Amino acid sequence: MIAAGFTARVAGVPPDRWASPSPCPGWTARDVVAHVINGHHRVLAMLSKSQPPVVAADDDVSARWPAATEAMLAAVSDRQQSPRVIGTMFGDMPFEWLVNRLVCADTLIHTWDLARATGQDERLEATAVTAVMELLTPFDETIRRPGGFGPKIEPAPGADAQTRLLNFCGRAV
Repeated sequence: MIAAGFTARVAGVPPDRWASPSPCPGWTARDVVAHVINGHHRVLAMLSKSQPPVVAADDDVSARWPAATEAMLAAVSDRQQSPRVIGTMFGDMPFEWLVNRLVCADTLIHTWDLARATGQDERLEATAVTAVMELLTPFDETIRRPGGFGPKIEPAPGADAQTRLLNFCGRAV
């Protein structure tokens, strides 16, 4: 489960590494976690048609993450909520599709960002890497915008699937 990998990295951040720079320009490790939490909140707010709570500058993101991921899991497991169609920048789609693909893709990539920023295990779950690459490839140009992914990096010959995904997302490995 992708959320479990992110949870493990959040739990593993040494206290002195929250301000460490991440691979996301201008973001610290803390900013990466806040972004993922805020993303979960935004998607849940689309479902409930409400205003999402926002992680404040002084919030303890390691304490806020469990509630965000539990709320997302509860919503996607709810047989009433999961099939509801919501509007996104990619068009209308079932909530479950949005979570199981785009939210999971964002969380997976940021798992690596957090691990890199804090000196943790950078390995991502192989089947998730393959699924996210298949998902993102058709959205290539759409994801390359301010606040999205940067320009692709050409992977080295023989690069593994994780490196190819990260390079596709503009991460130098």
